[in-house]
Amino acid sequence: MILIAGPCVIESKELVFEIAKRLESFAKDDRIDFYFKSSFDKANRTSINSFRGPGLEKGCEILAEVKEKFGYKILTDIHESYQAEPVSEVADILQIPAFLCRQTDLLVAAAKTSSIVNIKKGQFLAPDQMKHSVKKVLETRGVNEFGYKVALNSGVWLTERGSTFGYSNLVVDMRSLPIMREFAPVIFDATHSVQMPGALNGKSGGDAKFVPYLARAAAAVGVDGFFYETHINPCEALCDGPNMLNLDEFEKVVEQTLKIQKALFE
Repeated sequence: MILIAGPCVIESKELVFEIAKRLESFAKDDRIDFYFKSSFDKANRTSINSFRGPGLEKGCEILAEVKEKFGYKILTDIHESYQAEPVSEVADILQIPAFLCRQTDLLVAAAKTSSIVNIKKGQFLAPDQMKHSVKKVLETRGVNEFGYKVALNSGVWLTERGSTFGYSNLVVDMRSLPIMREFAPVIFDATHSVQMPGALNGKSGGDAKFVPYLARAAAAVGVDGFFYETHINPCEALCDGPNMLNLDEFEKVVEQTLKIQKALFE
């Protein structure tokens, strides 16, 4: 099982290392292909006053230190085409944010690196439309074939993070998981799927108590991996606190999904 976990944004080097230390057991678990996630910049925030992170240079320095100390593979977001090349020197996975999932120049720039490209499905898109984003990466890499195994071997993943449902709410249509899995490996983003965009008077809200339910449902449907944002104390987090899991709850959810996946393949 692919497992992507870490704090939403790099709030400080000390916090990142504290969380990274707590995640060591997952990286050592033979059942798990582990990636540490944190963002050097959260460019898509509700308010101009929202905390964004330390920026590209300092953020990549911190992620490189995490990689060196713990031996973790790294995932982080990019928002601009020029960021792809320097970030790929540190990150094993370049993540394309949901709102930018059709941004051709960004996808092409990411595809020109040697990193895996993880494209988050836009909240505004039908799942079958994501095949076009996958094709942009594949064709940039000189691959003209198409399908799950082709994308897997070429380093292209898709992530489901919920669809817009009215105002300031998201829902997950579980049908999207097998639909997208026809043309790429699929990761289920369990924490962003319970987000309530812009619902807290200038910042996003959410309800983390629903994360375990959605994660178990996705595991039962069948996915390649899971994405969770985790924190020592989500109530004090500077970004996405309401939808993040504390580390104790995170451990329980991961074990539950592993058991469901095992049952499916027995």
